[in-house]
Amino acid sequence: MVTLKMFRHLQNSEIIQQLTEKFEEDSAEYPLSLGTQPWRRFRAAFCELVAAVVRRCQYSVVYDEFLMDALISLLTGLSDSQVRAFRHTSTLAAMKLMTALVNVALGVSLHQENNQRQYETERSKGPGRRATDKLEALREKHRELQEQQEEIENMMNAIFKGIFVHRYRDVVPEIRAICMEELGTWMKSYTASFLTDGYLKYIGWTLHDKQREVRLQCVKALQGLYCHRDTAAHMELFTSRFKTRMVSMVLDKEPDVAVEVVKLLTLMLENTEEVLTEEDCQNVYPVVYVSSRVLASAAGLFLYRRLLDPQREAGREPSRDGDNRIFFRLLLAFFIESELHEHAAYLVDSLWDCAGPRLRDWETISALLLEESPTKGLADRQEKALVEILAASVVQAAEGQPPVGRSLAKKPSARERKAQAEERIRLTHCLIPALPQLLAKFSADAEKAAPLLEVLRCFDLSIYCTGRLEKHLELVLGQLQEVVEKHTGQAVLEAASRALHALCNPELALHGRGDLVRSRLADQLADKFHQEVTELLQASSLDEEEVYSMAATLKRISILFNAHDLTPWQLFKPCTQLLQRALDTGEVPPQVVVPAITCLHFHILWELSRLPSTDVPQEQLQSLKTRVTSFCSLCQSCLSDVDAGIREQVRRGWGDMEGVSGQVLRPSLCPQAFMVLSDLLLVFGPQLPRDGREALAPLVLLPDAGLQSQLAAFLMDHVFHHACSHEELLAMGTSPLRIPEVSPGMPVPPLSPPVSTEDSENHIEELHQRRVLLAGFCKLIIYGVLELSAASDVFKHYAKVGGTQEACPASPATAWGHQALSPPPQFYSDYGDIIKETLNCTRQIDRQEWARTLLLSLQQLMTELLLQQGPEIRTAEAFLEIRDLARRFSLLFSLQQLRNRPALLSMHKEGIQFAFQEPPGPGLPPLNLPFLEVLSEFSPRLLRPDKALLLAYLEKMHQEQRWLAPQDVPWPSLVTYRNSLQPQEEGGSVNSRSTAPRPPPGSAAKRPRIDAPSEHPDSSPWPSSRLPSPALTSTMLRGGPRPPLTWPPTRDPGSDPGLLQSSSLSHRRSGVNRLSLMVEEEEEEMMIEEESSEEDTPEQDRTLLAPEDQLRDLFDSTILGIEDPSPHRTSERGTLAAQSSSVPVYCCYKSKSGGDWLPGPCCLAMVNK
Repeated sequence: MVTLKMFRHLQNSEIIQQLTEKFEEDSAEYPLSLGTQPWRRFRAAFCELVAAVVRRCQYSVVYDEFLMDALISLLTGLSDSQVRAFRHTSTLAAMKLMTALVNVALGVSLHQENNQRQYETERSKGPGRRATDKLEALREKHRELQEQQEEIENMMNAIFKGIFVHRYRDVVPEIRAICMEELGTWMKSYTASFLTDGYLKYIGWTLHDKQREVRLQCVKALQGLYCHRDTAAHMELFTSRFKTRMVSMVLDKEPDVAVEVVKLLTLMLENTEEVLTEEDCQNVYPVVYVSSRVLASAAGLFLYRRLLDPQREAGREPSRDGDNRIFFRLLLAFFIESELHEHAAYLVDSLWDCAGPRLRDWETISALLLEESPTKGLADRQEKALVEILAASVVQAAEGQPPVGRSLAKKPSARERKAQAEERIRLTHCLIPALPQLLAKFSADAEKAAPLLEVLRCFDLSIYCTGRLEKHLELVLGQLQEVVEKHTGQAVLEAASRALHALCNPELALHGRGDLVRSRLADQLADKFHQEVTELLQASSLDEEEVYSMAATLKRISILFNAHDLTPWQLFKPCTQLLQRALDTGEVPPQVVVPAITCLHFHILWELSRLPSTDVPQEQLQSLKTRVTSFCSLCQSCLSDVDAGIREQVRRGWGDMEGVSGQVLRPSLCPQAFMVLSDLLLVFGPQLPRDGREALAPLVLLPDAGLQSQLAAFLMDHVFHHACSHEELLAMGTSPLRIPEVSPGMPVPPLSPPVSTEDSENHIEELHQRRVLLAGFCKLIIYGVLELSAASDVFKHYAKVGGTQEACPASPATAWGHQALSPPPQFYSDYGDIIKETLNCTRQIDRQEWARTLLLSLQQLMTELLLQQGPEIRTAEAFLEIRDLARRFSLLFSLQQLRNRPALLSMHKEGIQFAFQEPPGPGLPPLNLPFLEVLSEFSPRLLRPDKALLLAYLEKMHQEQRWLAPQDVPWPSLVTYRNSLQPQEEGGSVNSRSTAPRPPPGSAAKRPRIDAPSEHPDSSPWPSSRLPSPALTSTMLRGGPRPPLTWPPTRDPGSDPGLLQSSSLSHRRSGVNRLSLMVEEEEEEMMIEEESSEEDTPEQDRTLLAPEDQLRDLFDSTILGIEDPSPHRTSERGTLAAQSSSVPVYCCYKSKSGGDWLPGPCCLAMVNK
């Protein structure tokens, strides 16, 4: 606190020195750094106080050359302090003071203009009417106002040059953001003085800042300038110089910055003349497909203003029908010509806020689709695109939900829900008469019929009865039956099944008509299927036409079975016979067997859903039990009937396959059998008789040891198989899929460029299928169907290995070769979320068994490595990766140390026993002894008493075996583990890996964080969330000696926005052990919020520019040493590890699994959509 006595008797430098000496160095908190509600109110009140002081003193005290001069001098000195709290607080006060002075200067300027106008008016009067005294008073007032203006300008100039010019590039991003925010306010309120290139250059330079909040304030400041045509007209030079940067910021890695940039470009589009070229706009158009709805909506408004608004050039009121026709034709042209995306739902959602009334013009859309004129009608591609837009608009209007991958910014209010219900009724009335005509016109085209059938599900179907529109219902049902009989495509049949399910809802008054159509379809399909199965079972050879007909029939039945109960048609027995024939002879092709398995699966689930909870007849239980057992036995036979040659073809076997040979059958049959078997084991698992269903206990199905091993082996062959190299995939006409990592709350980054769109879609579908298989296996573990130890086959792949080396699919004999221990990087990025969720869920089940499973995973990898490479494995790449996997496992023990204590102790004890097994011969170390180095990764999670216990147990095990190394030299692995158990006072300085050479294998070995603080010997092994406060001295003592600069001496940490360290790298590495320097890819597991080193680095003396440097171009950002944070660069905020920049990408959500309509008890989905 600055007292009156200090202010009267001390110089500013002495005051600052005393404040610095009294400042509490150990605390990094000060009022402006706290974000709680009371301190936010304090900040607002503090800013208001500064403004109120100037406001009250603006007519007299401001010009007394005492108050303002003293205050500005003190704030200037404090803003140059090394203490962050002083610098931050004084900069905020100075900027708010400057804003208040700008308002005063603006008022004085207005008074000057009024005075000058009065003076000219009085002087223009004739000599007889002119008042000399008044003219003299006006002249005196003019001189007084001019002096006041000069005085205020001097004060503003002192604040700007003494504080702003230095603090706008301060190391603390909050300080830089304050400077940019207030600069924008000055420019907007007092354009005559501040809207010049000399001030605009600071905003232009700071657009390249590395921190989000600084760039955000720059963009918002520019929004205030470009929102008016008169101010935008004065920014031609700035626009020409920095337009490229502003356009590139559309792909900013921070979504909120990108949103404001798109809004800025929209203002530029509206208030400037042809500043944005077509090439600039092309960078904004694709953003309508990004996953962030706020960003996509902003881009949708830009697109609408630029291309789609029919009135963008005319100044008249829109005519509803004509303008909407123009709008839809423009929209179709953009949607078709932009070869960047195919999802109409995302485009409609992006335009919904700005063009919603036009998209809800159902009459115009229907008229355009039904138009038959060869000149005015639409082409085939336009019709397909417009049908998709119609379906997406109907779903958006009826459900009020954005498409998959986007979330609403806020929950809809009651008024919005009421408006949504009214809109649903309106669209139903408009489209009920048109839908039969549209289906009649487009029923032959599956791509157009499927979206139209989705429209039917969004209707308020009760209007068919209340509006006396039964004839239209009959027409729709007839068209629906025709679509099912005519098509075999998956999408159109699923759409028809869902539409028929909606029309058969028992709550509808006219549901009987839907039931009649469903019965008619089921009769036709069942009769045809029974006849074809009889012929197939009796035939000695298969005809291609018969196979195709049966496959089409079974596909229709399986899709209808998904949403409708077809058990009365007795399809279980013929499907079982068909599957048994396929297993016995291998002659039945997969396109027939796969839907047969699906039908059997749904048949069992429908039977289960119809069973009562109590008083279940024993005959029904026994019948269902027999069917479940026989079907699971058949599925198990499908898993076991795979030879080594076919495993290599599994990668291509996910879709429908043509041919009738046995080798083509099994690759696509096995995944389907695995998924069905895992679902049935889950449904009929131990949880079935719970919640009042004790009568169903006889139906519980538990897998035996043989089935468990088969499921695990199938998972290894089909999910964790090795991808071929890029060159080999290109030779086969495909391209390897690269799924980059995604940070929480960020937009999804793009995939690597595929060879073709078809190849990319195939790889995405394959990845989805593999994730389904893995999720099904993990669900069996989580729900107690499989033993927890079975998860070891999954957990061993939870490692992010380095390098880009990939191996082609290996045969079973070499499936666990060296490359098996170096899985391709896709394993972590493709399955990491599923494995992590499984780790968290199993930990809650049984921590002891969970820890044993983690240990078992590491032991299996260790044993396999020893079998392949022999005892010399400590320097092998695969061994280092096992250690990295152990490090990742150890992060899971960071929280709840007391609860983890027994599990961690048992893990260490069993690990020691595993390491000290019988040696191969006298005098030789145990083969498993290197496992102690793997076990040392878990030592930092131990409590100090437990370390002592384990150390004693280790010595006991060593002494009991009485093995001595040659020449009494201790084994390195034993020394490493022993050092990791030493108390930190004795062994804290010993690196746990000092005896093991550890070159980083690509990206597998994690780089240390340079900015991690040095640890105190008694502190936790994890880095502290706050950096220690540096030694504090005042830089206002100009005459005294300056403190010597530490590393690096040539750059200024207080003025450069880059991240500089206050101590040398070697010093930090010597004081922080290895575990402290790990890159926290599991930071959410540790719940530690680390501050960036740039925010707490003390500010050193600034280096002044040479005179020749000051003569450079005012828009040259190299003066500042500012780096351009490209969207593809990593953020240097607090870490040097690669945290991927997330560039918005087009949403690709596609699912062909068709599991949305499972009746009865359904399996929980662990797979991300």
